[in-house]
Amino acid sequence: MEEFYKNTKVRCILALVCCALWGSAFPCVKTGYEWFHIEGAGSQVLFAGYRFFMAGVFTFLLSCVLERRIITMKRASIPYVFGQGLLQTTVQYVCFYIGLAHTTGAKGSVINASNAFFTILVAHFLLKSERITWKKALGCLIGFAGVIVINLAPGAWGSGFSLLGEGLVLLCAFAYGTSSVTLKMISGRETPATITAYQLLSGGAVLIAIGLAAGGSVHGFTVKSTILFLYMALLSTVAFTIWAELVKYNPVGTVAIFGFSIPVFGVALSALFLHENVWTIQNLAALVLVSIGILIVNC
Repeated sequence: MEEFYKNTKVRCILALVCCALWGSAFPCVKTGYEWFHIEGAGSQVLFAGYRFFMAGVFTFLLSCVLERRIITMKRASIPYVFGQGLLQTTVQYVCFYIGLAHTTGAKGSVINASNAFFTILVAHFLLKSERITWKKALGCLIGFAGVIVINLAPGAWGSGFSLLGEGLVLLCAFAYGTSSVTLKMISGRETPATITAYQLLSGGAVLIAIGLAAGGSVHGFTVKSTILFLYMALLSTVAFTIWAELVKYNPVGTVAIFGFSIPVFGVALSALFLHENVWTIQNLAALVLVSIGILIVNC
């Protein structure tokens, strides 16, 4: 398996599949808010909790079938995997679901792409083998310029940036970037599938508890909305499981390079399914800057 995931062509194809799935999440979440009548932060967090707990169930069942056993963790691994779940699922998606409710799918996808730069910065301090170089620093500056450009509006930062919207999406990107590094650090403790299953289950359960405590509710399950919900859960199962395998067997930087395609998929799919007006010089310039920045960081 190690040689398979280290193969350049395999790594490229699988990483792009993950990024396409994550990119599709932006219009899916926005559509889900409408179809499930999601209103208020409590309901948004509860919606996220149901999705990721179900993703954890799917991952657990799939892993048990593939490995022909009930997957379990060593007792010593529990605090590490639970902590990963809190960071990668709970913290990240509290910020993501509330933030995305207060910004557009296109803008959210571009801002969220800054997770690649946070990955580089955090890796510098936590992984001795991945230090920041002047090229990485230049890439970070160019990429963050794209984040600034996407938020410029007639009122500049006054109307183009809000802490509840774009601010939380940026915090989500930081949580995701950090979790990519911590995932690398604990990848040797359990199999990637085991870590993915239990971090989704634990992180999703905490999201559900927070959402219920905040008075959230989710209703409106029809055939159409249920198919959307199941797709959102399955995309998390597939993307997180594959990504965990890639991160385990490759340097974080060689995998993170493909993050530039997430905003590309996110913007394109938001335009297709949400009919958002994304074909503006401002949006395209931001997309180009973010993509160039990530490429420079990882080349």
